[in-house]
Amino acid sequence: MATTTGHDGAGYQNKEYTSSADSGEAARHQEANITRNMTAEQHETAKKAARFGYGPLAQINTAESGLLPAFGGEFQPGTYKGVESRKFANPAPLGLSAFALTTFVLSLINMDTRSVAEPNIVVAIAFGYGGLVQLLAGMWEMAVGNTFGATALSSYGGFWIAFGIILTPGGFEIAASIEAGQGAGAFYDSFGFFLMGWFIFTTILLIATLRSTVAFFCLFFTLDMTFLLLGIGYLQRDATNSPNPPIIKAGGFFGLLAAFLAWYNAMAGILDTSNSFFIVPVAHFPWSVTGSNRRKEQKAERTNV
Repeated sequence: MATTTGHDGAGYQNKEYTSSADSGEAARHQEANITRNMTAEQHETAKKAARFGYGPLAQINTAESGLLPAFGGEFQPGTYKGVESRKFANPAPLGLSAFALTTFVLSLINMDTRSVAEPNIVVAIAFGYGGLVQLLAGMWEMAVGNTFGATALSSYGGFWIAFGIILTPGGFEIAASIEAGQGAGAFYDSFGFFLMGWFIFTTILLIATLRSTVAFFCLFFTLDMTFLLLGIGYLQRDATNSPNPPIIKAGGFFGLLAAFLAWYNAMAGILDTSNSFFIVPVAHFPWSVTGSNRRKEQKAERTNV
């Protein structure tokens, strides 16, 4: 009886092993069928995707993967998956608009427009629209799976909230306490450090837009220049130990450009064939994924002709 049971157990194990081997062979056969017609570039992309996942900068053939090309209106610097099936609206235009309006008003003040020099009016906008609303848009970008959008919009929302806290008259007394302890120059230096830190952060985001669209890249380039010039203006002061007016005005000029480019990208994300008679052009770089695919298509057409 024991012998029979042992024999049956061995038979069961042999059958299980054979079944497992057959399953493994079938899986390898299926994988071979899938990868047989893949190019070396596609093989490399698949390996990277298996190891690192599909980030916003992944080199993916959008024509075959079903991914969409880079688009500033979605705050996507690289190929990405559409969100239609997730029942989420596109939060990027909201965040871009919040950023644009707040930057527009502050930049006009930095340029001394109509002799308005005090930025107190920006405090309300920084807390309500540029801060809170943009922060919420960043959180919604996280919900739709956009790492770049979540990082950028949430961070700049935090920037405007911090900016409002610094300049709140009589509230947090940050400027007053620094000036009382070390003089006005110490506050200007501290604010210059604050702006230079944002210049470094924006440079990182700028690098991530190099393979996206011209409109999206220009937004971050002008914003980067804005932080750089304003930071220099507060650190390299004039003879009266005040922020350097020409440099601050130059920063305000680039800030205005950034504001209008943010509105432009927001408009590109809002307007479509259901609500507009035209689509806003965003111009993909020739070296972007979309530009590369277009060159391949044109080369194939010329070959066929």
